[in-house]
Amino acid sequence: MPKILADPPSQSTLLPISGRSGLPGIGHSLEYIRDPLNLMQKQWETFGEISWFSMVGKRWVAVLGPDACQEVLLNKDKAFANGDGWSILIGPFFHGGLMLLDSDEHLRHRRIMQQAFTNSRLQKTVDALNPAIASALDGWTPTNDFHAYTALKSLTLDLATDIFMGGAENSSEQEILAVQNAFIDCVQAATSLIRYRVPGTRWKRGLDGRKILDKFFRQYLPARRSAETDDLFSVLCHIESDGGQRFSDDEVVDHMIFLLMAAHDTSTITLSTMMQYLGQYPEWRDRCRAESLALGTTSPTYADLDGLGSLDLVMKECLRIVSPVPVMARLATRDTQIQGHHVPAGTYAAVVPHFTHHMSQYWPDPEHFDPERFAEHRREDKVHRYAWEPFGGGVHKCLGMHFAGAEIKAIMHHLLLRFDWHVEAEYVAPLNFTSLPFPSDGQPIDLQFLDTEVR
Repeated sequence: MPKILADPPSQSTLLPISGRSGLPGIGHSLEYIRDPLNLMQKQWETFGEISWFSMVGKRWVAVLGPDACQEVLLNKDKAFANGDGWSILIGPFFHGGLMLLDSDEHLRHRRIMQQAFTNSRLQKTVDALNPAIASALDGWTPTNDFHAYTALKSLTLDLATDIFMGGAENSSEQEILAVQNAFIDCVQAATSLIRYRVPGTRWKRGLDGRKILDKFFRQYLPARRSAETDDLFSVLCHIESDGGQRFSDDEVVDHMIFLLMAAHDTSTITLSTMMQYLGQYPEWRDRCRAESLALGTTSPTYADLDGLGSLDLVMKECLRIVSPVPVMARLATRDTQIQGHHVPAGTYAAVVPHFTHHMSQYWPDPEHFDPERFAEHRREDKVHRYAWEPFGGGVHKCLGMHFAGAEIKAIMHHLLLRFDWHVEAEYVAPLNFTSLPFPSDGQPIDLQFLDTEVR
């Protein structure tokens, strides 16, 4: 029998929220890790757009469908906190990141940080990305069992280190590998069933990983403070808001740890998804390659990347099929409502864009790869303002979304000019949702050098 989260106040016309508790102790954690889309589909079919379920020791309200997602993300009555929502999942590992801040503090940090993502800085970033991507791809050795996700994750972390940090001049390959593993441990700790410093648990590995990351960035902080260069680390050390506000040392380190995680993890899964579907749909691969060839350069500018229309359609469709951030966490700081349902103070809310992106009510044949959905003659993403929301919404909409798009398209441009690849039509990526989604098999593809005659 469904249970009620909490009774609405007496005389209230608000509806109670129904739901289910799942397995004793762990709730729906394992079900979410196996297949969050299936879990949310069950919630939708049984209870509708608002229901509760249990995960990581707490009751969460599942916020499903674009109407409900829009209400929470816009947060017009300021009843939902971003930081307190995310903190229960990743607070010990990514505290101080922009996504974990609220109200005046969030506004102060965002006003300063937006100076790092202006068009002029993005243009410089793309100029720096091109040689770094080319150099990294020189190390790729094509095989018929090339693990694309694994290679892309290494590539995007290297780019983040070079472009965001300005390099890691004093670190060995072993130290860089430790940093990469630390990021993985911090992200995967979010769904740890045991949330204490117990040896052998994901939570403990995440706490240890945060220490590694903190030490890594602090050793470079004095040099980045001493002279301003174009890398993000240095920029964060020197930029200021119109009112003259600047980041402290602790704030710079917190932002760097969060931004490098976001910059390489989310980009990696989108690139990986794009390689899969372009490998399964050669007509789209050829179409995207033709546009890249038409640019006539291996060093596209920021404006050039905007002109890769087919690649942009593919990227948007892949962001729909596999949302890099499937769930966005919030906490109700006072009694409020969602779509006419009573939400008591202290309730955790899980806003699920991944579910919206697969709703047949808004996306015909949603499991089919169809980039033309986003073409001007169709624009299925416009049927509802929040039908497509991979970057969130409201005041917390992703500040780095334009950088992410430029990085992804720059990497794909280089891949299309250098390689050809194929993926079996029946292949389905075995996505692991222990943290942000990733293919647990490393995503094998048949990768070959592109015929020079085609180039």
